[in-house]
Amino acid sequence: MNTATARATPGTRRTKVRADGATIACLFVLALTIIPARLIFKGLPLAMSPAMAIGLAMGLLWFCAQLVTTLGVAKGRNAVRTALFLFAASQLATYGYATFTYLPPDELAAADRTLITLAAFVLVGIAVCDGVRGLARIDRLLKIMVVGATFMAAVGVLQFAAAIDLTQYLMPPGLRTAGEISFVLERSSFRRPAGTAEHPIEFGVVCAMAAPLALHYLFRARSIGAPQLRWWFCLAILAVAAMQSLSRSAVLGLAVAGLVLIPFMPRGRRWRAVVLAGLFVLAMRIMVPGLVGTLYSLFTNISVDTSTESRTRAIERAGAEIAEHFVLGRGFGTYVPEKYGYVDNQYLGTLVQNGIVGLAALLLVLLAGLYAAVRARLLSRDPVVRDLGITLTACVCVPAVSAATFDLLAFSVATGYMFLLIGCAGALLRAAREDQREDQGVPP
Repeated sequence: MNTATARATPGTRRTKVRADGATIACLFVLALTIIPARLIFKGLPLAMSPAMAIGLAMGLLWFCAQLVTTLGVAKGRNAVRTALFLFAASQLATYGYATFTYLPPDELAAADRTLITLAAFVLVGIAVCDGVRGLARIDRLLKIMVVGATFMAAVGVLQFAAAIDLTQYLMPPGLRTAGEISFVLERSSFRRPAGTAEHPIEFGVVCAMAAPLALHYLFRARSIGAPQLRWWFCLAILAVAAMQSLSRSAVLGLAVAGLVLIPFMPRGRRWRAVVLAGLFVLAMRIMVPGLVGTLYSLFTNISVDTSTESRTRAIERAGAEIAEHFVLGRGFGTYVPEKYGYVDNQYLGTLVQNGIVGLAALLLVLLAGLYAAVRARLLSRDPVVRDLGITLTACVCVPAVSAATFDLLAFSVATGYMFLLIGCAGALLRAAREDQREDQGVPP
Protein backbone atom coordinates (compact mmCIF):
# COMPACT_ATOMS: atom_id res chain seq x y z
CA MET A 1 0.00 0.00 0.00
CA ASN A 2 2.09 2.86 -1.29
CA THR A 3 0.37 6.07 -0.25
CA ALA A 4 0.47 9.70 -1.23
CA THR A 5 0.56 11.94 1.80
CA ALA A 6 0.70 15.29 0.03
CA ARG A 7 -1.94 17.75 1.09
CA ALA A 8 -4.31 18.77 -1.70
CA THR A 9 -5.32 22.38 -2.15
CA PRO A 10 -7.88 23.68 -4.64
CA GLY A 11 -6.34 24.77 -7.92
CA THR A 12 -3.07 22.82 -7.60
CA ARG A 13 -1.88 20.78 -10.57
CA ARG A 14 -2.85 17.13 -10.35
CA THR A 15 0.11 14.77 -9.91
CA LYS A 16 0.24 11.11 -10.78
CA VAL A 17 -0.18 8.86 -7.72
CA ARG A 18 0.65 5.18 -7.61
CA ALA A 19 -1.91 2.62 -6.51
CA ASP A 20 -2.51 2.77 -2.78
CA GLY A 21 -5.16 2.01 -0.18
CA ALA A 22 -7.58 4.48 -1.77
CA THR A 23 -7.24 2.69 -5.12
CA ILE A 24 -8.29 -0.66 -3.66
CA ALA A 25 -11.09 0.99 -1.68
CA CYS A 26 -12.38 2.54 -4.92
CA LEU A 27 -12.48 -0.92 -6.50
CA PHE A 28 -14.45 -2.12 -3.48
CA VAL A 29 -16.98 0.71 -3.95
CA LEU A 30 -17.45 -0.07 -7.65
CA ALA A 31 -17.88 -3.79 -6.95
CA LEU A 32 -20.39 -2.92 -4.23
CA THR A 33 -22.56 -0.61 -6.35
CA ILE A 34 -22.20 -1.66 -9.99
CA ILE A 35 -22.48 -5.43 -9.52
CA PRO A 36 -25.95 -6.42 -8.22
CA ALA A 37 -25.76 -7.25 -4.53
CA ARG A 38 -27.25 -10.74 -4.89
CA LEU A 39 -24.54 -11.98 -7.29
CA ILE A 40 -22.01 -14.39 -5.78
CA PHE A 41 -19.12 -16.47 -7.10
CA LYS A 42 -19.89 -19.79 -8.71
CA GLY A 43 -18.39 -22.98 -7.35
CA LEU A 44 -17.70 -21.73 -3.82
CA PRO A 45 -19.31 -23.42 -0.81
CA LEU A 46 -19.68 -19.99 0.81
CA ALA A 47 -21.92 -17.26 -0.64
CA MET A 48 -19.22 -14.68 -1.40
CA SER A 49 -19.73 -11.57 -3.51
CA PRO A 50 -16.93 -9.74 -5.38
CA ALA A 51 -17.12 -6.87 -2.87
CA MET A 52 -16.63 -9.32 0.01
CA ALA A 53 -13.58 -10.81 -1.70
CA ILE A 54 -12.04 -7.35 -2.19
CA GLY A 55 -12.79 -6.47 1.43
CA LEU A 56 -11.02 -9.58 2.71
CA ALA A 57 -8.08 -8.82 0.39
CA MET A 58 -7.92 -5.29 1.81
CA GLY A 59 -7.71 -6.75 5.30
CA LEU A 60 -4.86 -9.05 4.27
CA LEU A 61 -2.96 -6.19 2.63
CA TRP A 62 -3.50 -3.99 5.69
CA PHE A 63 -2.08 -6.71 7.96
CA CYS A 64 0.99 -7.17 5.73
CA ALA A 65 1.55 -3.41 5.51
CA GLN A 66 1.43 -3.12 9.31
CA LEU A 67 4.44 -5.47 9.54
CA VAL A 68 6.74 -2.96 7.82
CA THR A 69 7.39 0.77 8.02
CA THR A 70 8.11 1.57 4.35
CA LEU A 71 4.65 1.50 2.76
CA GLY A 72 3.20 4.65 4.32
CA VAL A 73 0.31 2.98 6.12
CA ALA A 74 -0.66 4.87 9.26
CA LYS A 75 0.21 3.47 12.65
CA GLY A 76 -0.60 4.64 16.12
CA ARG A 77 -3.84 5.21 17.94
CA ASN A 78 -7.04 6.33 16.29
CA ALA A 79 -10.52 6.33 17.82
CA VAL A 80 -12.09 4.75 14.74
CA ARG A 81 -9.58 1.92 14.50
CA THR A 82 -9.91 1.17 18.22
CA ALA A 83 -13.71 1.07 17.95
CA LEU A 84 -13.56 -1.22 14.92
CA PHE A 85 -11.19 -3.60 16.72
CA LEU A 86 -13.52 -3.75 19.71
CA PHE A 87 -16.50 -4.36 17.43
CA ALA A 88 -14.65 -7.22 15.71
CA ALA A 89 -13.71 -8.69 19.10
CA SER A 90 -17.36 -8.59 20.21
CA GLN A 91 -18.41 -10.46 17.06
CA LEU A 92 -15.80 -13.17 17.66
CA ALA A 93 -16.88 -13.51 21.29
CA THR A 94 -20.51 -13.91 20.27
CA TYR A 95 -19.61 -16.44 17.58
CA GLY A 96 -17.60 -18.49 20.07
CA TYR A 97 -20.40 -18.39 22.61
CA ALA A 98 -23.04 -19.38 20.04
CA THR A 99 -21.08 -22.27 18.52
CA PHE A 100 -19.87 -23.65 21.85
CA THR A 101 -23.11 -25.60 22.10
CA TYR A 102 -25.30 -27.18 19.44
CA LEU A 103 -26.80 -25.00 16.72
CA PRO A 104 -29.25 -26.19 14.06
CA PRO A 105 -27.51 -26.57 10.67
CA ASP A 106 -29.32 -23.63 9.10
CA GLU A 107 -28.41 -21.31 11.98
CA LEU A 108 -24.79 -22.50 12.02
CA ALA A 109 -24.46 -21.87 8.28
CA ALA A 110 -26.00 -18.43 8.70
CA ALA A 111 -23.62 -17.62 11.58
CA ASP A 112 -20.58 -18.67 9.52
CA ARG A 113 -21.68 -16.65 6.50
CA THR A 114 -22.55 -13.60 8.57
CA LEU A 115 -19.24 -13.63 10.45
CA ILE A 116 -17.17 -13.70 7.25
CA THR A 117 -19.34 -11.05 5.59
CA LEU A 118 -19.11 -8.69 8.54
CA ALA A 119 -15.36 -9.34 8.90
CA ALA A 120 -14.86 -8.21 5.29
CA PHE A 121 -16.65 -4.91 5.90
CA VAL A 122 -14.93 -4.24 9.24
CA LEU A 123 -11.56 -4.84 7.56
CA VAL A 124 -12.52 -2.33 4.87
CA GLY A 125 -13.13 0.29 7.56
CA ILE A 126 -9.80 -0.41 9.22
CA ALA A 127 -7.90 -0.42 5.91
CA VAL A 128 -9.46 2.89 4.86
CA CYS A 129 -8.71 4.47 8.24
CA ASP A 130 -5.02 3.54 8.06
CA GLY A 131 -4.36 3.19 4.32
CA VAL A 132 -5.98 6.30 2.80
CA ARG A 133 -3.52 9.09 3.55
CA GLY A 134 -4.02 12.77 2.82
CA LEU A 135 -7.00 14.86 1.81
CA ALA A 136 -6.48 14.24 -1.92
CA ARG A 137 -6.86 10.46 -1.55
CA ILE A 138 -9.80 10.79 0.85
CA ASP A 139 -11.44 13.03 -1.74
CA ARG A 140 -10.83 10.48 -4.49
CA LEU A 141 -12.48 7.71 -2.49
CA LEU A 142 -15.47 9.83 -1.46
CA LYS A 143 -16.03 11.02 -5.04
CA ILE A 144 -16.03 7.41 -6.26
CA MET A 145 -18.57 6.64 -3.52
CA VAL A 146 -20.81 9.38 -4.93
CA VAL A 147 -20.36 8.07 -8.47
CA GLY A 148 -21.08 4.48 -7.45
CA ALA A 149 -24.20 5.47 -5.50
CA THR A 150 -25.35 7.63 -8.43
CA PHE A 151 -25.04 4.67 -10.81
CA MET A 152 -27.08 2.52 -8.44
CA ALA A 153 -29.63 5.34 -8.10
CA ALA A 154 -29.88 5.78 -11.88
CA VAL A 155 -30.65 2.07 -12.25
CA GLY A 156 -33.35 2.49 -9.62
CA VAL A 157 -34.85 5.57 -11.32
CA LEU A 158 -35.23 3.55 -14.54
CA GLN A 159 -36.85 0.75 -12.58
CA PHE A 160 -39.33 3.17 -11.04
CA ALA A 161 -40.13 5.35 -14.04
CA ALA A 162 -40.01 2.92 -16.96
CA ALA A 163 -39.92 -0.59 -15.44
CA ILE A 164 -36.52 -1.08 -17.12
CA ASP A 165 -34.33 -3.33 -14.99
CA LEU A 166 -30.69 -3.04 -16.02
CA THR A 167 -29.59 -5.54 -13.35
CA GLN A 168 -30.38 -8.41 -15.72
CA TYR A 169 -27.58 -7.15 -17.98
CA LEU A 170 -25.08 -6.62 -15.12
CA MET A 171 -24.12 -10.28 -14.88
CA PRO A 172 -20.32 -10.68 -15.10
CA PRO A 173 -19.05 -14.18 -15.96
CA GLY A 174 -18.19 -16.43 -13.04
CA LEU A 175 -21.06 -15.14 -10.90
CA ARG A 176 -24.52 -16.49 -10.17
CA THR A 177 -27.61 -15.19 -8.42
CA ALA A 178 -28.23 -16.18 -4.81
CA GLY A 179 -31.74 -17.63 -5.14
CA GLU A 180 -34.80 -16.02 -6.65
CA ILE A 181 -34.48 -12.26 -6.48
CA SER A 182 -36.42 -9.20 -7.57
CA PHE A 183 -35.01 -5.70 -7.62
CA VAL A 184 -38.47 -4.07 -7.95
CA LEU A 185 -41.23 -4.31 -5.33
CA GLU A 186 -44.51 -2.41 -5.03
CA ARG A 187 -46.16 -0.05 -2.52
CA SER A 188 -49.40 1.93 -3.00
CA SER A 189 -49.53 1.33 -6.77
CA PHE A 190 -45.93 2.58 -7.16
CA ARG A 191 -42.94 0.49 -8.13
CA ARG A 192 -40.32 0.41 -5.35
CA PRO A 193 -36.87 0.21 -6.98
CA ALA A 194 -33.82 -1.36 -5.41
CA GLY A 195 -31.28 -0.43 -8.09
CA THR A 196 -28.36 -2.83 -7.64
CA ALA A 197 -28.99 -3.12 -3.89
CA GLU A 198 -30.84 -5.98 -2.20
CA HIS A 199 -33.95 -4.10 -1.07
CA PRO A 200 -35.66 -0.73 -1.67
CA ILE A 201 -35.08 0.33 1.94
CA GLU A 202 -31.34 -0.30 1.62
CA PHE A 203 -31.37 1.45 -1.76
CA GLY A 204 -32.96 4.58 -0.29
CA VAL A 205 -30.67 4.67 2.75
CA VAL A 206 -27.50 4.40 0.61
CA CYS A 207 -28.75 7.26 -1.58
CA ALA A 208 -29.36 9.30 1.60
CA MET A 209 -25.80 8.54 2.78
CA ALA A 210 -24.26 9.72 -0.49
CA ALA A 211 -26.40 12.83 -1.03
CA PRO A 212 -24.51 15.02 1.53
CA LEU A 213 -21.23 14.15 -0.23
CA ALA A 214 -22.64 15.19 -3.60
CA LEU A 215 -23.82 18.47 -2.04
CA HIS A 216 -20.36 19.02 -0.51
CA TYR A 217 -18.55 18.59 -3.84
CA LEU A 218 -21.13 20.78 -5.59
CA PHE A 219 -20.46 23.64 -3.18
CA ARG A 220 -16.70 23.09 -3.42
CA ALA A 221 -16.81 23.17 -7.23
CA ARG A 222 -18.86 26.35 -7.05
CA SER A 223 -16.37 28.00 -4.68
CA ILE A 224 -13.35 27.35 -6.94
CA GLY A 225 -15.10 27.90 -10.26
CA ALA A 226 -14.89 24.27 -11.36
CA PRO A 227 -17.58 22.53 -13.47
CA GLN A 228 -20.70 21.92 -11.38
CA LEU A 229 -23.00 20.07 -13.77
CA ARG A 230 -21.84 16.54 -12.81
CA TRP A 231 -22.39 17.22 -9.12
CA TRP A 232 -25.82 18.73 -9.81
CA PHE A 233 -26.64 15.56 -11.72
CA CYS A 234 -25.40 13.29 -8.91
CA LEU A 235 -27.30 15.24 -6.25
CA ALA A 236 -30.52 15.26 -8.26
CA ILE A 237 -30.41 11.54 -9.07
CA LEU A 238 -29.60 10.57 -5.47
CA ALA A 239 -32.36 12.76 -4.01
CA VAL A 240 -34.96 11.55 -6.53
CA ALA A 241 -34.00 7.91 -5.99
CA ALA A 242 -34.22 8.25 -2.21
CA MET A 243 -37.77 9.57 -2.56
CA GLN A 244 -38.74 6.89 -5.10
CA SER A 245 -37.64 4.12 -2.74
CA LEU A 246 -40.82 4.91 -0.76
CA SER A 247 -38.92 4.23 2.44
CA ARG A 248 -39.38 5.95 5.78
CA SER A 249 -35.75 5.16 6.55
CA ALA A 250 -34.52 7.04 3.46
CA VAL A 251 -36.70 10.10 4.09
CA LEU A 252 -35.68 10.14 7.75
CA GLY A 253 -32.01 9.86 6.74
CA LEU A 254 -32.28 12.80 4.33
CA ALA A 255 -34.03 14.88 6.99
CA VAL A 256 -31.39 14.13 9.62
CA ALA A 257 -28.56 14.90 7.19
CA GLY A 258 -30.18 18.24 6.39
CA LEU A 259 -30.63 19.08 10.07
CA VAL A 260 -26.92 18.44 10.64
CA LEU A 261 -25.63 20.30 7.57
CA ILE A 262 -27.82 23.40 7.28
CA PRO A 263 -26.97 25.07 10.64
CA PHE A 264 -23.24 24.96 9.79
CA MET A 265 -23.59 26.49 6.32
CA PRO A 266 -22.83 30.17 5.65
CA ARG A 267 -25.98 32.25 5.90
CA GLY A 268 -26.45 32.78 2.15
CA ARG A 269 -25.84 29.14 1.35
CA ARG A 270 -28.14 28.09 4.20
CA TRP A 271 -31.15 29.89 2.73
CA ARG A 272 -30.38 28.63 -0.76
CA ALA A 273 -30.30 25.08 0.57
CA VAL A 274 -33.69 25.49 2.30
CA VAL A 275 -35.26 26.98 -0.84
CA LEU A 276 -33.71 24.26 -2.99
CA ALA A 277 -35.15 21.55 -0.73
CA GLY A 278 -38.61 23.13 -0.93
CA LEU A 279 -38.44 23.41 -4.73
CA PHE A 280 -37.30 19.79 -4.97
CA VAL A 281 -40.32 18.54 -2.98
CA LEU A 282 -42.63 20.70 -5.12
CA ALA A 283 -41.07 19.37 -8.33
CA MET A 284 -41.46 15.78 -7.17
CA ARG A 285 -45.11 16.47 -6.34
CA ILE A 286 -45.74 17.83 -9.84
CA MET A 287 -43.70 15.29 -11.84
CA VAL A 288 -44.87 12.18 -9.95
CA PRO A 289 -48.43 12.78 -8.74
CA GLY A 290 -49.19 10.95 -5.52
CA LEU A 291 -45.56 10.21 -4.59
CA VAL A 292 -45.19 12.94 -1.95
CA GLY A 293 -48.61 12.10 -0.56
CA THR A 294 -47.67 8.43 -0.28
CA LEU A 295 -44.47 9.32 1.56
CA TYR A 296 -46.42 11.62 3.87
CA SER A 297 -48.93 8.85 4.64
CA LEU A 298 -46.06 6.53 5.63
CA PHE A 299 -45.59 8.74 8.68
CA THR A 300 -49.16 9.87 9.37
CA ASN A 301 -50.57 6.32 9.11
CA ILE A 302 -47.71 4.68 10.96
CA SER A 303 -50.03 3.38 13.71
CA VAL A 304 -52.05 1.26 11.26
CA ASP A 305 -49.23 0.30 8.87
CA THR A 306 -48.72 -3.46 8.49
CA SER A 307 -44.95 -3.01 8.69
CA THR A 308 -45.39 -1.22 12.03
CA GLU A 309 -47.53 -4.08 13.31
CA SER A 310 -44.86 -6.62 12.32
CA ARG A 311 -42.21 -4.56 14.13
CA THR A 312 -44.37 -4.55 17.27
CA ARG A 313 -44.67 -8.32 17.15
CA ALA A 314 -40.91 -8.58 16.58
CA ILE A 315 -40.24 -6.62 19.77
CA GLU A 316 -42.37 -9.07 21.73
CA ARG A 317 -40.54 -12.06 20.26
CA ALA A 318 -37.15 -10.47 20.83
CA GLY A 319 -37.84 -9.87 24.53
CA ALA A 320 -37.65 -13.55 25.39
CA GLU A 321 -34.39 -13.98 23.46
CA ILE A 322 -32.79 -10.97 25.15
CA ALA A 323 -33.65 -12.27 28.61
CA GLU A 324 -32.08 -15.65 27.80
CA HIS A 325 -28.87 -14.36 26.15
CA PHE A 326 -28.40 -10.87 27.59
CA VAL A 327 -24.59 -10.56 27.66
CA LEU A 328 -23.34 -12.04 24.37
CA GLY A 329 -26.57 -12.78 22.54
CA ARG A 330 -27.67 -15.90 20.73
CA GLY A 331 -25.15 -15.44 17.87
CA PHE A 332 -25.05 -12.97 14.99
CA GLY A 333 -26.93 -14.41 12.03
CA THR A 334 -28.63 -17.18 14.03
CA TYR A 335 -31.91 -15.25 14.32
CA VAL A 336 -32.97 -16.42 10.85
CA PRO A 337 -35.80 -14.13 9.59
CA GLU A 338 -37.59 -16.90 7.69
CA LYS A 339 -37.67 -18.92 10.90
CA TYR A 340 -38.22 -16.34 13.65
CA GLY A 341 -39.51 -13.29 11.78
CA TYR A 342 -37.99 -9.93 10.87
CA VAL A 343 -36.91 -7.49 13.58
CA ASP A 344 -36.56 -4.38 11.35
CA ASN A 345 -34.46 -2.62 13.97
CA GLN A 346 -30.70 -3.10 13.91
CA TYR A 347 -30.20 -2.01 17.49
CA LEU A 348 -32.82 -4.44 18.75
CA GLY A 349 -31.49 -7.15 16.44
CA THR A 350 -27.95 -6.60 17.71
CA LEU A 351 -29.17 -6.86 21.29
CA VAL A 352 -30.84 -10.18 20.43
CA GLN A 353 -27.94 -11.64 18.47
CA ASN A 354 -24.89 -10.02 20.09
CA GLY A 355 -26.16 -9.10 23.53
CA ILE A 356 -25.42 -5.94 25.44
CA VAL A 357 -21.71 -6.29 24.63
CA GLY A 358 -22.37 -6.30 20.88
CA LEU A 359 -24.82 -3.41 21.10
CA ALA A 360 -22.29 -1.33 23.05
CA ALA A 361 -19.63 -2.13 20.42
CA LEU A 362 -21.93 -1.11 17.55
CA LEU A 363 -22.80 2.18 19.26
CA LEU A 364 -19.09 2.77 19.93
CA VAL A 365 -18.29 2.37 16.21
CA LEU A 366 -20.94 4.91 15.22
CA LEU A 367 -19.90 7.34 17.95
CA ALA A 368 -16.24 6.96 16.99
CA GLY A 369 -17.07 7.87 13.40
CA LEU A 370 -19.00 10.93 14.53
CA TYR A 371 -16.25 11.93 16.97
CA ALA A 372 -13.53 11.60 14.31
CA ALA A 373 -15.42 13.75 11.80
CA VAL A 374 -16.28 16.46 14.35
CA ARG A 375 -12.76 16.41 15.84
CA ALA A 376 -11.19 16.80 12.39
CA ARG A 377 -13.38 19.87 11.81
CA LEU A 378 -12.36 21.38 15.14
CA LEU A 379 -8.63 20.73 14.66
CA SER A 380 -8.32 22.12 11.14
CA ARG A 381 -8.27 25.71 9.98
CA ASP A 382 -8.62 24.63 6.34
CA PRO A 383 -12.21 25.42 5.23
CA VAL A 384 -12.17 22.39 2.90
CA VAL A 385 -11.37 20.02 5.75
CA ARG A 386 -13.87 21.72 8.02
CA ASP A 387 -16.66 21.38 5.44
CA LEU A 388 -15.75 17.76 4.81
CA GLY A 389 -15.78 17.08 8.54
CA ILE A 390 -19.36 18.25 8.99
CA THR A 391 -20.38 16.49 5.77
CA LEU A 392 -19.05 13.16 7.04
CA THR A 393 -20.84 13.82 10.33
CA ALA A 394 -24.12 14.14 8.41
CA CYS A 395 -23.35 11.02 6.36
CA VAL A 396 -22.64 8.88 9.44
CA CYS A 397 -25.82 10.17 11.10
CA VAL A 398 -27.88 8.61 8.29
CA PRO A 399 -27.06 4.95 9.13
CA ALA A 400 -27.03 5.76 12.85
CA VAL A 401 -30.67 6.89 12.65
CA SER A 402 -31.83 4.48 9.93
CA ALA A 403 -30.53 1.49 11.90
CA ALA A 404 -33.50 2.01 14.23
CA THR A 405 -35.94 1.42 11.36
CA PHE A 406 -34.45 -1.52 9.43
CA ASP A 407 -31.88 -4.33 9.72
CA LEU A 408 -28.92 -2.31 8.46
CA LEU A 409 -26.19 -4.95 8.91
CA ALA A 410 -28.22 -7.53 7.01
CA PHE A 411 -27.68 -5.62 3.74
CA SER A 412 -24.27 -5.52 2.11
CA VAL A 413 -24.35 -2.18 0.27
CA ALA A 414 -25.61 -0.18 3.25
CA THR A 415 -23.18 -1.94 5.59
CA GLY A 416 -20.27 -1.39 3.21
CA TYR A 417 -21.03 2.32 2.86
CA MET A 418 -21.38 2.73 6.61
CA PHE A 419 -17.95 1.25 7.31
CA LEU A 420 -16.41 3.18 4.40
CA LEU A 421 -17.73 6.46 5.79
CA ILE A 422 -16.53 5.65 9.30
CA GLY A 423 -13.12 4.68 7.94
CA CYS A 424 -12.95 7.94 5.97
CA ALA A 425 -13.77 9.87 9.15
CA GLY A 426 -10.83 8.18 10.87
CA ALA A 427 -8.57 8.95 7.90
CA LEU A 428 -9.68 12.59 7.91
CA LEU A 429 -8.86 12.87 11.61
CA ARG A 430 -5.36 11.51 10.92
CA ALA A 431 -4.92 14.02 8.08
CA ALA A 432 -6.09 16.92 10.26
CA ARG A 433 -3.68 15.95 13.03
CA GLU A 434 -0.79 15.64 10.58
CA ASP A 435 -1.58 19.08 9.16
CA GLN A 436 -1.74 20.52 12.68
CA ARG A 437 1.68 19.08 13.56
CA GLU A 438 3.07 20.37 10.27
CA ASP A 439 1.74 23.87 11.00
CA GLN A 440 3.36 23.74 14.43
CA GLY A 441 6.68 22.61 12.95
CA VAL A 442 6.60 19.23 14.71
CA PRO A 443 8.50 16.58 12.67
CA PRO A 444 6.42 13.52 11.61
